[in-house]
Amino acid sequence: MKIIVTGGAGFIGGNFVHYMVEKYPEDMIINLDALTYAGNLETLKPVENKPNYKFVKGDIADRDFIFRLFASEKPDVVVNFAAESHVDRSIECPDVFVRTNVLGTTTLLDACREYGIKRYHQVSTDEVYGDLPLDRPDLFFTEETPLHTSSPYSSSKASADLFVMAYHRTFKVPVSISRCSNNYGPYQFPEKLIPLMISRALSDGELPVYGNGANVRDWLHVYDHCQAIDLIIRKGADGCVYNIGGHNERTNLEVVKTILHTLDKPESLIKYVKDRPGHDMRYAIDPKKLETELGWEPVYNFETGIVQTIQWYLENREWWEHIVSGEYSQYFEKMYGDRL
Repeated sequence: MKIIVTGGAGFIGGNFVHYMVEKYPEDMIINLDALTYAGNLETLKPVENKPNYKFVKGDIADRDFIFRLFASEKPDVVVNFAAESHVDRSIECPDVFVRTNVLGTTTLLDACREYGIKRYHQVSTDEVYGDLPLDRPDLFFTEETPLHTSSPYSSSKASADLFVMAYHRTFKVPVSISRCSNNYGPYQFPEKLIPLMISRALSDGELPVYGNGANVRDWLHVYDHCQAIDLIIRKGADGCVYNIGGHNERTNLEVVKTILHTLDKPESLIKYVKDRPGHDMRYAIDPKKLETELGWEPVYNFETGIVQTIQWYLENREWWEHIVSGEYSQYFEKMYGDRL
């Protein structure tokens, strides 16, 4: 089977490429990434010389390029991770999110229509559901929860999901969608909460926490997310949405304090900063459909997953220090410059 993984130089997409290349040596994994600020080819060093792996630089919103790629590669499956995903950036530049997350998705769907596909899978987010009140711990997002977005980022992802389902109904494109809770784990770009706090704590810098840190997130280890997507593209029902959650709700402040305690750093490093506009209070996923229909179970709980993640960042300082310094952006030219 030939699988195009878009956004495969990003955090979740990169982990998925690692997972698929190692698990399915008989499959060809094509990593398509535009290498914007969060795309890091150093993430793919362990697999870059594998015979079942190939990297292609390109933009999913570039229609001519995408159609040429599909014509030459004839993929069986497309898994779309490619997205602008940082909420703060979406507040500053919403148009960038519309181009990549909406136009990019419809461009991929048009190529799937034109060249045929066994499955198009859209990697979405629980943020399309809006948020839940802190005083109702009994409430969870299900696949039937109405879409109710809060930010330009989540609005662009919800729009993309609606286009995916429209193409399924109107054009019979075989599709599936997964909506996940907050991911963490190796290779996460250090502007996100957990790697940002780890890297700053290691340098004894201040740890900025929005508001009072009471916002609650359900944390999902990226390895468990990769396993779930693998199950969905191989066994999931056509035209279905699957929620992927970790059963690991924590306030942002609890997460930060856990990191500090694990690294033996003082809580005095915490600095409370002005809250983000439209900041959702609580996300919580009910993954029962995925568990009962496909037999998915997470490997990690938060206690084991956060220790594994912190250890990874301790053992791979060069990877994230290259990002902080900006050196990571030079890796493409180093590896591929003479092949262009």
